[in-house]
Amino acid sequence: MPDDSPPPQPSSRNLYVFGFTALFNDTATEMAYWVLPAFLSSIGAGPAQLGVIEGIAESVASFVQLFSGYLADRIPRRKPIVVGGYFVTNLVKPLLALVSSWWQVLAIRFADRFSKGIRAAPRDVMVAESSSRLGADYGLIQAMDSAGAVLGPVVALLLLPGFGLRGVFAFAAVPGMLCFLIALFGIKEVRKNSASPGKLRPVLSTQGLPATFYYVLFVVTLFSLGNSSDMFLVLRAQSIGIPATHAPLLGLVFNITYTIFSWPAGDLSDRFPRRAIAAAGYIIFAAVYFLFGLAPSRLDLWIAMATYGLFYALTNPVLKALIVEAVPSDVRGRALGVYAAVTSVAMLLASLLTGELWKHFGPRVPFVLSAGIAAAAALLLLGGRTARAVPS
Repeated sequence: MPDDSPPPQPSSRNLYVFGFTALFNDTATEMAYWVLPAFLSSIGAGPAQLGVIEGIAESVASFVQLFSGYLADRIPRRKPIVVGGYFVTNLVKPLLALVSSWWQVLAIRFADRFSKGIRAAPRDVMVAESSSRLGADYGLIQAMDSAGAVLGPVVALLLLPGFGLRGVFAFAAVPGMLCFLIALFGIKEVRKNSASPGKLRPVLSTQGLPATFYYVLFVVTLFSLGNSSDMFLVLRAQSIGIPATHAPLLGLVFNITYTIFSWPAGDLSDRFPRRAIAAAGYIIFAAVYFLFGLAPSRLDLWIAMATYGLFYALTNPVLKALIVEAVPSDVRGRALGVYAAVTSVAMLLASLLTGELWKHFGPRVPFVLSAGIAAAAALLLLGGRTARAVPS
């Protein structure tokens, strides 16, 4: 008998394509990211400069999503934005091999994260339109992303003895090019619900965004005020005697946990309240940062770093699904953009504050403060009303 089954749909194909672009893009990123503190130290920069670089770089990525999320809701073709973002990101990253001062690192990180912001909201909206189970599908892509974050530090460790820090940056071009090619030839346009051709809303318009969205936004913003760059964890580990050359290993143990639990955590959030799962992630964050503040032993920090990956698995895909299901389909991009921008401004403040507190009071104060903020955010997240999916 002839096979009457329908051919694979572009929507389901997109989930795997986005997964593999995330895999190779994050391999390139993590090759460079976990050796960056040691590289900055080698050119005379310290924790304060790191706080400026990472705070600005990460916040600009999300702030740009205000605009790209608005575009995602309005334009019929999102693929060019997504592919262009991957291209610029992986074009500038290897240029770290050529820099000689911290402000040049800042410029490259700015361009890298700016292009991430351009592509992120359109990609996440395309994922939502390709998905039948938001939590599980966001979790799958996050698992592929963090698998790249496992490969990245491993490759960096293998390259460091023979090629040094600058060589690691240069070789990041290889997985970066694979990411771009997969995005260029693999992504298919899918749009289940076209945006209304009616009156355009301003980028910062609150119309169409319900109260449940703003409650989640408030809580996550509060949490983000204590969520500084992860590079401060690397600096803290180095301050108690873990060599700078082991920084990629810190990334490895953290991302192994992140990879293993992202998909199950996303799937779990399709079965149980997403807020409870995300709150559990915040509690884990609080415990890890409290332990880093005390820094009782090197072994304790290695265990804490592995546990830290569970925090990301329980929050990143779960909160993204929570935001998407809380708003109508024609404002998903704007909701994701507002969410990313507002919380990342808070993360910029957190990184700047952590750098200054470390400089004047040592590392214990900022880490314990972050732990307390995370615990408070977890309680608030559990205390709010459970959001229900908003019809289109």
